[in-house]
Amino acid sequence: MAKNIIVVGTQWGDEGKGKIVDWLTDQAGGVVRFQGGHNAGHTLVVGEREYKLNLVPSGIVRGVPCYIGNGVVLDIAHLLKEIHTLEAGGLEVRSRLKVSSGCPVILPYHSALDLAREAQRCGDKKIGTTGKGIGPAYEDKVARRGVRVYDLFHPESFAEKLREVMDYHNFVLTQFLKADALDYRKVLDQALADGEQIKPLVADVSAALYAANAAGQNLLFEGAQGTLLDIDHGTYPFVTSSNCVAGQAAAGAGVGPGMLHYVLGITKAYCTRVGGGPFPSELDIETEGTPGFQMSDKGKEIGTVTRRKRRCGWFDAAALRRSARINGLTGLCITKLDVLDGLDELKICTGYNVDGQRLDLLPIGADEVARCEPIYETLPGWRETTFGVKRWSDLPPAARNYLDRLETLCEIPIDIVSTGPERDETILKRHPFE
Repeated sequence: MAKNIIVVGTQWGDEGKGKIVDWLTDQAGGVVRFQGGHNAGHTLVVGEREYKLNLVPSGIVRGVPCYIGNGVVLDIAHLLKEIHTLEAGGLEVRSRLKVSSGCPVILPYHSALDLAREAQRCGDKKIGTTGKGIGPAYEDKVARRGVRVYDLFHPESFAEKLREVMDYHNFVLTQFLKADALDYRKVLDQALADGEQIKPLVADVSAALYAANAAGQNLLFEGAQGTLLDIDHGTYPFVTSSNCVAGQAAAGAGVGPGMLHYVLGITKAYCTRVGGGPFPSELDIETEGTPGFQMSDKGKEIGTVTRRKRRCGWFDAAALRRSARINGLTGLCITKLDVLDGLDELKICTGYNVDGQRLDLLPIGADEVARCEPIYETLPGWRETTFGVKRWSDLPPAARNYLDRLETLCEIPIDIVSTGPERDETILKRHPFE
């Protein structure tokens, strides 16, 4: 009988989901992306090769069928460029990739709106958006004026729909945001040309997933970003524009919840975040010799898409508990443990002080989170290296103690520990597919 797994980030994204999806794919018959857009980035290291993916699911490196579900907002030009880059590196992509006809399409006016809005925000009001048009594309979807992939295959009705929506957005760009209008004919011609190129990949992804499941194939559902960036449950408004939680796998891929059997939460051994918004356990990353500097420098904490420095801080167990409940986590995977090697002591945020009262769960919304003063528990660090360790028993005792404490505080079993970027630099305690 097939077993299907969802992999989600439990922090603010960048937890190392790509490597784990790639690692799990050796027992999967398909990998499914179900939300977000090309604002997400996965980096995979396989031997001497490094693969940077934004839209194509991580399973493509293993050569298994990959699916982009209807919950993904699609920049077709970017997808085609990504496919070309992967194929130039020797990977076969087109025969293994299916794209839902129901994906909302990101068009040039979406990124123009994104950039113009962010330019008008000042200081701590900036969201930290990637400027790639993700939010405006989701807005159009919800406002029922969006363009879907299937619209591109009906040129006359698409042209009419596009003119109407561009009249609206060009008015907003020029009159409210004081930015330049976009040329209707240029956008139309490019969209139709992109549609023709992508047409051979377009499929009923929901039906394809049901067929694969009925044939006994294990499926792996790959989330983007992280739970604390979820549009409903994250530090709003400093969030992404989609649902990043496990429940979105059903809606964003077109399958029933009964087809989803195990939820693996990916979390770093510390915390990071890109962009604006509150971050209770944040540390100084600029002063050499401090724990925050080590996390930033040793962890190479630079955004895959944005190339911005990630903010770094101590592990936040209260935030993880919130993520565990929202996602219904079955097990945890801890990544980047080796980044903490050599620190004399480690701190874990176990809760918050808010106006003299203790909270054991991360509150909802940015304003409430900004009021949280972290409550820390201190544990001894270790001097030995954990990089590349492949057996639990070979970890330093203090590292095992740290992980055991995280498991207790988060109330979720740790099933996997990643000790490096390579596939085999992994400690397995319990295999999600077994």
